[in-house]
Amino acid sequence: MSQESIILGIDPGTNLMGYGIIKITGNKPSLLSMGVIHLVKYDNHALKLKRIFERVSGIIREYKPDEMALEAPFFGKNVQSMLKLGRAQGVAMAAGLSLDVPIVEYSPRKIKQSITGSGAASKEQVAAMLKSIFKYKETPQHLDATDGLAVALCHYYQKGTITASKNYSGWEAFVKQNPKRTK
Repeated sequence: MSQESIILGIDPGTNLMGYGIIKITGNKPSLLSMGVIHLVKYDNHALKLKRIFERVSGIIREYKPDEMALEAPFFGKNVQSMLKLGRAQGVAMAAGLSLDVPIVEYSPRKIKQSITGSGAASKEQVAAMLKSIFKYKETPQHLDATDGLAVALCHYYQKGTITASKNYSGWEAFVKQNPKRTK
């Protein structure tokens, strides 16, 4: 009997908020959905926050994730942008918490590192790696969607479902037991 779980990944934003939803069956992740929440049309920041809460709550009700992972805001030069991004992330977290979904945060560097092997990878490199892993046909127009998917997959990897055990006798043993991590 294989255990199943669903992970929602969120890439917070105030113009576009990316999300990705994966299903874990046994030790195999599969793509359920990814997309963006368009917020550009709202000129009032409070309306954007309301829309984030509504849409994230709706996604949670539809897919019923067992866990939610978010990208933590990174420290930028513009304090106002950082404040708005933090609010957007907080509202997304509140949506999850209001529906009893456990939440975890990851730094942008940690997410890129777990997907591509490099914490300095570009959005395009992350998107290409995800396309290779999940075998979807077209890369989304907005890479915020693949960023949200990367957050979900990062959480799966960090949960210890695929780990570098102390029992490996060397690189060959690691590759044999983790074929998807070495492609």
